[in-house]
Amino acid sequence: MKICVHGAGAWGTAVAVNASARHEVTLWARDAAQADAMSAQRENARYLPGLALPASLAVRAGGIVEASSGVDLVVVATPMAALREQLTALRGITVPVAWLCKGVEPARGVGTTSYGLLAHEIWAQVAPDLMAGVLSGPSFAREVVEGRPTALVAASPHAAVRDALVDAFHGPALRVYANEDIVGVEVGGAVKNVLAIATGLCDGLALGLNARAALITRGLAEMTRFGLALGARAETFMGLSGLGDLVLTATGDLSRNRKVGLLLAQGRTLAEAVDSLGHVAEGVYCARTVVQRARGLGIEMPIAEGVVALLDGRVSPQDAVAALTGRDPVSE
Repeated sequence: MKICVHGAGAWGTAVAVNASARHEVTLWARDAAQADAMSAQRENARYLPGLALPASLAVRAGGIVEASSGVDLVVVATPMAALREQLTALRGITVPVAWLCKGVEPARGVGTTSYGLLAHEIWAQVAPDLMAGVLSGPSFAREVVEGRPTALVAASPHAAVRDALVDAFHGPALRVYANEDIVGVEVGGAVKNVLAIATGLCDGLALGLNARAALITRGLAEMTRFGLALGARAETFMGLSGLGDLVLTATGDLSRNRKVGLLLAQGRTLAEAVDSLGHVAEGVYCARTVVQRARGLGIEMPIAEGVVALLDGRVSPQDAVAALTGRDPVSE
C-alpha cells in the first residue's frame, strides 16, 4: 500500500513511522526546511527529539494535492484549524482519506449556524463525495514511535475507509478496531482534551486521587450527554475514543492538555502555559466552542463550563473547583 501522511507534527510522524514498517509511506511537511532537516538527520527534532526515523520512511515537502498523487490512502495530520482547507483541496480524490485531528473548528460567522463543527461536519460541508473517516483513540506519539502497545479506532460510514485504515496501521504493536460511529469517536476525541485541562488543574492543586476519579467519571458523563445529543451511540463512549482516550489524556504525563491545567494551578497565565508546550493543545482552542454548542443543544456540561471560565480568566483555579463542588446534588 502507498500512503501519504500530510503533516509532520508529532502524531503525523508517529503514524507514518508505524506504517512504514509494512508499506510505502511518504511523510509530507508544509515547511521545506523542516522536511530537509528530517531527511538529513533522520529525526523529527522539533516534535519527537531523540527518536530515529526508519530508512524506509520518505520525507518530502509540498501541498496536499501533490502529495496525494498515485497513493492508496491519504492521511491528514494537520491541526483542526487547517482541516477545512485540506479537505477542500482534496475534492475529487477517489482513494480513502482519513484525518487524525481531535477537536472542534472555531465558530464561523454569527447566529445559530455559527457553532463550531466537528471534523465529519466539515467534511460534509466542503467535500461530501470523499470516502473519508477518522483514526483516533488513546495514543501518545512518542510511545507509538517507540513501538509500545497501542490501540486505536478507525471510524467511518464507509467500509472501504475503515478497511484501509486497518490494513495500513494494524500490526504487532498497534491494534486498530473498526467503528461506524464517527460522531461518537470525534466527540470523544474533542471533549477529552477539555476534560484533561480540568484534571490537570485538579492534580496541580493536589486535590487527591478521589477527586481525580470523580472528575474523570463525571467528565465521561458530560461527554456522553453531548455526544448523544449529536447522534452518537452511547456504547462508543465506553470504548477507546471515549473512556480510553479520556483516561490517557487526563492522567498521562505526556498529555499537553493536562499540562495546561497543571500550569494554571501553579499560577501561570494561559499564555505562559501554552507557550511552554511547543505543541498545540487542542483543548484550549475548542473548549469555548464545545460549551457554546452544548448550550445550543440544551446540554449541561459544568466541568467544561468551569474550564472555559478558567481559560477566560473569569475565575481562579480555586474558585473553579469551588463552583463544581458547590453544585446542588443530583441523581447520577
